[in-house]
Amino acid sequence: MVLNDVARRAITGRQAAEMVELSLRQVRRLLAVYRKEGAAGLAQGNRGRKPRHALAAGLKCRVLELARSRYTGCNTQHMSELLDEREGITISRSSVRRILLEAGIRSPRKRKAPRHRSRRERYLQEGMLLQIDGSHHKWLEDRGPALVLVGAIDDATGKVPHGLFREEEDALGYFQLLKQVVTKYGVPRAVYHDGHGVFERSEYEPETLEEQLQGRKHATQFGRLLQELGIASIRSRSPQARGRIERLWGTFQDRLVSELRLSGASTIEEANRVLQDYLPRHNQKFAIAAAEPGSAFRTPERDLADVFCFKYQRTAGLDNVVRFSPCRLQVLPSHGRYSYARTRVEVRQSLDGSLAVYYQDKRLNTRPAPDEATVLRKAASQPPSAPGGPAQRHYAKPAPDHPWRGKFRVHIDRG
Repeated sequence: MVLNDVARRAITGRQAAEMVELSLRQVRRLLAVYRKEGAAGLAQGNRGRKPRHALAAGLKCRVLELARSRYTGCNTQHMSELLDEREGITISRSSVRRILLEAGIRSPRKRKAPRHRSRRERYLQEGMLLQIDGSHHKWLEDRGPALVLVGAIDDATGKVPHGLFREEEDALGYFQLLKQVVTKYGVPRAVYHDGHGVFERSEYEPETLEEQLQGRKHATQFGRLLQELGIASIRSRSPQARGRIERLWGTFQDRLVSELRLSGASTIEEANRVLQDYLPRHNQKFAIAAAEPGSAFRTPERDLADVFCFKYQRTAGLDNVVRFSPCRLQVLPSHGRYSYARTRVEVRQSLDGSLAVYYQDKRLNTRPAPDEATVLRKAASQPPSAPGGPAQRHYAKPAPDHPWRGKFRVHIDRG
């Protein structure tokens, strides 16, 4: 209608451009096409044609089939990567999302409504701060036992230096985690953690008399490890303060669970193998460059075997036996000293469970000693002496009215 008015000069081309909200040049182009081909020339030239970049119908069916079978539970971005790596199907995330939405399949990852928060700036150099934590999750779903993922993330780069699955969140898991980091990269400047009992003792735990005299609580085993390595220990007050590692757990609980499902892992050993295979690919995709080049990791100054162990204070008995849980260690003459009875010694338990006794940072010679029950059983099992052997003494119990049981009186001879 507008072009008819322009053709019979009822309105000008500029007025027509304002009416249809197009430029004057576009109106003149449409008018020329309309005069030449009529109303049919106004239709889009690509109408009814198949786009050059359109996906084949067979490819869409293949993606839907995989999404409903093998890759069930994967988000759209992860699924597009898995299709490229495992199936040889190169397809964008948006295409995968569009195919799944058309079939009524939504991404399993649910996102909360965004809240306004101001993020802390990253540390400038790699190794200046590591965030460490444990994630309780059904990593193996219904195929295996419940596991805890203990891991760390570098604050400057977002790189995950190491991680491992444990049956529970314990000190041994964090010892193994930090030892792998120190062995591969070096000693970090500081670690950022929550208030778990592995890192520091609870403020509600009563203090011992020794701690009251010293005016401070004794460090935990992991806290003592950080002190010996010269690593600053920083406690966060909320999960939001540990945003980087909390977001890492969200990514792992989405992607790593799918990787474990695809590999069929059902034991902790298989889960750890899948994790070590996945971490390099994760770092390649998500890690970024630090603001400053170089590394802040330090070379360890002490022997790692002397540091990465559990240390306990014990007192040697009169028989030079040191008790440690069910174990008994017989201390032998060492370093020119014959006896260590009643001395304060240190029992060191390595990560593999072996025990050693130290006195003034010197290792003592020890051997396993029988416990008290074994000694008593051996004594009871010994046969009585032969008739010609040494005579056995028999001690009679004094009677209740025996003079020895009476009150002690002092007799003073005044003669």
